[in-house]
Formats: sequence, structure tokens, C-alpha cells
Amino acid sequence: MKKTYLFLLFVLLSQIGVNGQSPQWQIVKGKITSPWSENVNPSRVLPEYPRPQMVRENWANLNGLWNYSILPKDGAKPSAYQGKILVPFAVESALSGVGKRVGKDSILWYNTSVSIPSAMKGKRVLLHFGGVDWETEVYVNGKKVGMHQGGNDPFSFDITSSLKKSGKQEISVRVWDPTDEGPQPRGKQVRRPEGIWYTPVTGIWQTVWLEAVAQTYISGTKQTPDIDKKALIVSASVENAVKGDKVKISAWDGKSKVAETTVDAGTETALNIANPKLWSPDSPFLYDLRLSVIRNGKTVDEVKSYFAMRKSSMGKDANGIQRMLLNNEFVFQYGPLDQGWWPDGLYTAPTDAALKFDIEKTKEMGFNMIRKHIKVEPARWYYYCDVMGLLVWQDMPSGDLGNHWEMRPGVFGRATDKNRSPESEGYYRKEWNAIMDALHNYPSIVVWTPFNEAWGQFKTEEIVEWTMKKDPSRLINTASGGNFHPVGHIIDLHNYPEPLMPDPRTYGSERALVLGEFGGLGLPVDGHVWQQKDNWGYQSFKSADALFERYSSFMDSLEGLIKAGLSAAVYTQTTDVEVETNGLMTYDRKVIKVPEAKLKQVHQKLYNKSLVKLP
Repeated sequence: MKKTYLFLLFVLLSQIGVNGQSPQWQIVKGKITSPWSENVNPSRVLPEYPRPQMVRENWANLNGLWNYSILPKDGAKPSAYQGKILVPFAVESALSGVGKRVGKDSILWYNTSVSIPSAMKGKRVLLHFGGVDWETEVYVNGKKVGMHQGGNDPFSFDITSSLKKSGKQEISVRVWDPTDEGPQPRGKQVRRPEGIWYTPVTGIWQTVWLEAVAQTYISGTKQTPDIDKKALIVSASVENAVKGDKVKISAWDGKSKVAETTVDAGTETALNIANPKLWSPDSPFLYDLRLSVIRNGKTVDEVKSYFAMRKSSMGKDANGIQRMLLNNEFVFQYGPLDQGWWPDGLYTAPTDAALKFDIEKTKEMGFNMIRKHIKVEPARWYYYCDVMGLLVWQDMPSGDLGNHWEMRPGVFGRATDKNRSPESEGYYRKEWNAIMDALHNYPSIVVWTPFNEAWGQFKTEEIVEWTMKKDPSRLINTASGGNFHPVGHIIDLHNYPEPLMPDPRTYGSERALVLGEFGGLGLPVDGHVWQQKDNWGYQSFKSADALFERYSSFMDSLEGLIKAGLSAAVYTQTTDVEVETNGLMTYDRKVIKVPEAKLKQVHQKLYNKSLVKLP
């Protein structure tokens, strides 16, 4: 009897797997993994609500095991599939269970069947994708419901008319991604990873989900705080509105209503916030926001959101040097360059706890800012920055590289703007616009960066002026590290390893002075590296103590630069990424190279308010 029991137990375990793994899915072996990979369960993958800025109750998560095939680009939809892939992990990642490259000559097909929850019956059904890299075509029950180009912005399709009245609904997704063989924004992905360039990411890499809405529904909101006028400028986009429809908007401090107004659908309004509690890294206070479509006195649709009262601006100090200001006060902004890559999930954190971890550690280390470098994160990442109080500088993911870079300001004759094709320009403009729209409501974002180090930089003054006009509520960092143009709010120097700054006597009267990258102190940790040899840092060390001694000297230098006119600095970087070992943490997040408390202690001097005097 005992032997029979053990045999049955063995069979059961072999079928369901250990740590959520199954015969249909196993993490691809051969590379280091983060601690959270053990918690990835194919039947419950990233189950958290994916859009904290606009919440509805009636939704369904579609993450999990889907069918996949990689076929020639000119091939038809497959009649049978090659295996299973764990959505939403990119096909090249270990957590996808596939670990294969795709490339410009191939197509990645996805397929799954889903049941529409009973609570969605009689409603309009939207199919949402948080992020898919790069060109996506979506079919429901064989009918094409839409196409999207862009790897960094969320998109959705109304699939109501394509649904069958009952039974399983088939969803098929066709993805094409040329990586660095195309002109589209692709960040740090390359076919041949080396140095600061990393593994390609193809296909679905954020949560896929269904949402049920009324015939008339709120499809988006825009919230912009104005602390000087003690108001929130707010509007809601309403689909299928009819004459007489109203939108009721209310702001809440916990259970206390602090403001309410009702306006015609599609109308922008100012919601007055008396005695506003200001958001800052020291006090990241968030108000709740409710928006409802009202028809004949009845609520047709309602969403829940949140906002913060904060201001990102610039102004001169007592010496006439332009300074970055937060809530009309000078706050030195200091944080790490955050690439947002994972050894097991590449673009995608294994779990929500993993996604939150980097932000928590950044805060514990005594930073008050994060530069999100050449990547856009899932919505929940920005939500955690809002909640924990981390300022965010958001980069536009680069693409179509090839022009000349001049990292020294004031040098003429070498820097060039990229001569992009109309197709390439169109991809950039469309995606940058979509990214800014998708991220506008997150109060943690205080700076937009259209270009980095001349990577595909083009029509600089035109693009920056457009960005400034689109969002006058934030500062615009024209080109982090150059090429430099007399436009935008910030002049941003890169220098490795020691901290330097643009000369305040030359540049300080017109723009805020920033050290957009420095440091890069490397320390490979045996057993926690992407590969055993050919790892690198801008300056490598053999011990954490030696690294910290050098780092601490940088903090002493920064203190003097702040007095002279420096407004912000960005240290390279949060974690190691693949062969780049410049991180304060290893790529697998299992080793923090310098204790958080030790870093926080040496950072405190940078926030001394007596260093800078305003008029």
C-alpha cells in the first residue's frame, strides 16, 4: 500500500511539477535567475491589476500558457503550434519556457482559447495588451480586430463584435520584430549582445487582459496638478457619449471628499483642492479620484484613479544659476540609472514583488530619484514610485542609430542630427506621443528625456519644442549626454567615472545643470554573473570596500558641485545587466554590493538645504 501511495505521488508531482512548473513549461536553464523565478506559477502569472491609474472591477487576466510557433515571415497562420510559451515573458527569456530568437525574417505566432466570464455578458469587451514588441496583429475567432506598431505603449481593441455567443473564444496574435535591423524604437536590444547592449525582446512582455465596459464608457483620463492655483486640471475621454451625458469628478483624502464637480462629457475642468497636501519624496501623499458618467441621474460607468499635487519647474538661485525645483523649492535630485532588465524575464520582472524590489532598495539606499533608462516600464512600476516617493526621469527608448556624438558641450563641428527616413521619423513621433499620453498621470515623473547620447537624435529643436508644448507641466532634458542644442530646460553632461558638471558661468543662466551619468564602478560577483568572463565596468574593483571608498569620494565631490550650480546627478547603475557589472546590486538581485544603510548615510549630505539659496 505504501509503495502504491508513493508511486501515485510521484506520478502526480511529475504532472504538476515543482514550484508551479509542469511538463508544458520549464524555465530555460543555463543562466542565472532572480529569487522570484521560483515563485512563477503558470496558472497564476502576474495576477495583479495592471492599470492602477484607471481601475474597474470587471476584468480578467489572460496571462499563462499559450501556444506559439516561430515561422518564416511570408508564411500563413499555423494550423498546429510548436509548443507552449508563458505569457507575458518574451520568447527569448528563460521564463517564457522557450528561450529562442526570432529576428526580422520570422514571425512569432501566439494562440489561446478563453471563456468570457459570465459577469462580462451583455457588456462591451476590450482586449488589452500592456506591451508587445514590436508590430502586432490580433485576431479573435479568425477575424482581425486590429494592428499596433510600438513596443513600449499599451493598446487595446474592442473585440465585442468578433465574439461568439457561447463557448471558447480563440485569440491569435501575430508579432514581427526586426530588433536592430529596423528603424523603430528598440532601446538596448541588439542581435549580438555585448557591453551596454543586451538580448533582444520579441513579442508579448506585459500583461494581457480582458475588461468589460458599458456601451458608453470612460476610455482615458488626463490629470495635471497646479499647486499654485490649488487645482487639478482634469478631463475624461468618453466613448459613445450621447447628448446630455455628464461626468462627475470627485477627489478624496481617504474617506473624506475634498472636492467635486460635474461637467459635460469631454470637457476639461479645474477641480479646486483646498489646502493641498503636496507630494514629494519625503511625503508622497496621494489623493483618490473617482470619475463617473452620469445619464439622467444614473451612473453609466465609473473608474477609480488617484493623483498628487506636485510641481516640476525651474528657477534661478540667489547667484543667478537655473535650478530644478520641486514644489517651488530646490531639491537636489539624485538617483541611479535604472535599466529595468532581468536575467530570467529580460524586459519583464518575474513577479510583482520583484518589480517593486528595485524601487524599494533604491529608496532604502537614500536616493530620491530614478532615471528610467531607454525603457518604459509596466504601469505598476510607476505606481510604486508614486506610492513610495521616487522622482522619475523618463527616457524615450532609442532606435535608428548612426549619427555622430559629441559629449562635450560647447564643441562645434562633430555632432550631427540623424537624417531619418519619413518612416523612421513617423515611428519615433507616434511612439513618443503614445508613451507621454500613457504615462502623463503618474506624479512621480518629473522629467522627459527625448534623446540619449545622440542615439538616433534627429530634428532636435523641433522634437524638444514639440515635447515642451505637449507637456508644459514637466521639465524636458533635451539630450542626456549630448548632442547639445540651445533648447529645453536642462543641459546634461555624461562623465565616467568621476562627477563633473557643465560650467555654470557659461550655461547656468539659461538651463539647469545636470550630471546625467557618472560612476559605473564595476564589481563582478562570482556565481552571480551572466557569464564567467569578459564582464566589465567603467572602472573595476576587486572588493566592495574598495568600490565604496571610491564611491564615497564621489559624494564629497558632488557636495561641492551642488554649491556651484549642479541640480541633479545620476549614478550608473541600479543593477548589473548581462555582462555590464556596474550595478549596486548583482543582475540576479541576490547580492547588494554595498549595504543600503551605508549608502544612505553618505547620500544625506547631498540633500542639505543650506547648500543652495533661492532669492
